[in-house]
Amino acid sequence: MDARVLLRVFLRTYLVGSAFNTKGMQNVGLSYIMEPALHALYGDDLPALRKARSRYLKHYNTHPFWTPLLVGIFLSMEKKIAAGLLPPDLLSKLRSTTVYALSALGDSFFGGSFLVMWSLIGMNLAVREQSVLLGAWMISCLIVLQVFKAYTFGRGYAQGLAFLQRLKSWNLIDWGTRIKLANGVLLALFALAILPDVGAWRLAWAAGACLLAAGSIFRARDRCMLLAVLVGGGLLAPWELVFAWFRI
Repeated sequence: MDARVLLRVFLRTYLVGSAFNTKGMQNVGLSYIMEPALHALYGDDLPALRKARSRYLKHYNTHPFWTPLLVGIFLSMEKKIAAGLLPPDLLSKLRSTTVYALSALGDSFFGGSFLVMWSLIGMNLAVREQSVLLGAWMISCLIVLQVFKAYTFGRGYAQGLAFLQRLKSWNLIDWGTRIKLANGVLLALFALAILPDVGAWRLAWAAGACLLAAGSIFRARDRCMLLAVLVGGGLLAPWELVFAWFRI
């Protein structure tokens, strides 16, 4: 496919949520993204073009960071569909499985882990008045994100469904768990920076913030139990004896 068409398609992935709706969610944005490629593949064959468009107007919703990868895979499959090498219904099966699996993975890794780490590091740098490092951190993360999107788009288009096996080897779920644990430490450091210096109380609040953040890796029931233990311990613990021991 022409490089200019691929570039137009990739740039349109940034607009996937511009026509978000409650029925199809991101489907209008996806159709807009695919339009240049569909025109390039089907040209003046209007019946085939209409059928291709209809494939992308069905319900679609995933984390925006995965849209370039999925669009690349869709393009790879659409080329084979246009050449008669793949049945069109295979694309519908992919949309009903892989798209929503990546949506859950994106919400967990990007939304629940990495973006939280990004903001916590920024907050720690801000409260410590490290403006140069804060600016460098923000800019570097923005650049890395664009490289990630371009890379996954290119690999998705070049390798198609085969790239999903490579993606599986990245173990993003495990990395998300590690990042959540690191977020607990970052939250404790932030608490130490903003809480008044009142000795052991300051350390206790920081430790509590760290434990609460670490609890994000647990299931909902376990998180409730952890919160109950922390609250109960905070109310029942003999803090006078604890602080007296710290002063020894």
